[in-house]
Amino acid sequence: MQTKYLILWTLMGMACLMAEAKPKPKKLVKVWETDTTLRVPESVLYDKRSKILYVANIDGKADALDGSGFISKVSLDGKIQNLRWTSGLNAPKGMGIYKNTLYVTDIYRLVAINLETGQAEKTWDAPDPKNAFLNDVTVANDGTVYVSDNRFDKIYRLKDNKWEVWMEGEQLNRPNGLLAVKKNRLMVGSTKIGALRALDTETKTFMTIADGMANTDGIVTDGKGYFVSDWSGQIFYVSAGGNKEQLLDTREQKSNCADIEYVAKEKLIIVPTFLKNKLVAYRVE
Repeated sequence: MQTKYLILWTLMGMACLMAEAKPKPKKLVKVWETDTTLRVPESVLYDKRSKILYVANIDGKADALDGSGFISKVSLDGKIQNLRWTSGLNAPKGMGIYKNTLYVTDIYRLVAINLETGQAEKTWDAPDPKNAFLNDVTVANDGTVYVSDNRFDKIYRLKDNKWEVWMEGEQLNRPNGLLAVKKNRLMVGSTKIGALRALDTETKTFMTIADGMANTDGIVTDGKGYFVSDWSGQIFYVSAGGNKEQLLDTREQKSNCADIEYVAKEKLIIVPTFLKNKLVAYRVE
């Protein structure tokens, strides 16, 4: 009998510990928003060194070769410091930073911009420019740049100054958001199936972490899990184990959630609202 009660108490204790270990649900609290002088902001990227937010403005149609796209500089409190820091781009979207270079997609090419001068220093064209729709950018710790093409099911890679179609095919399921997290791991948001997936860069095999997120766009991490935006107007938090919770839903307001950023020190999620022409910042609590 004593053994029976001992087992019972042990199980109850374990249940309590498991209950306590369950993470507290997160919520987003609005902190600020910019004015509406931005022009179709598609992505935002934080530069830790300068403490500046870079914003890619499409300023027109998402696939127009019109040269009207530009990059803005915005402070961490939502003040637009330089609306057209660099211009003459074609519907710029994803961005990534490595050392003194800002990489940004430009429909059919990748552009390298000097962070000191704002000048484009080099470009890499897709092998077939007419069948290219480059979207997101992520940079691994070793400087390898990965670029998604979510219209033509491709991932490009720039490594050791070699630019190539690194992976392609229907198994990519329209890749949009990319995030390099480990030496051989790339997080991919596949818009066709609304899923966050982990890609092993050595074997090129996928593992689905979570799905049911519609038009997956931006992917950022807090070091424990992932914040994933749905362009339609939602933000989700996905734990490392695949548990998913919705943190934001602005679909009724027709406010998009494009390629988001997370500023860890401030616990801020920065959301480009696309057609609403502004950034909105939320504190994660």
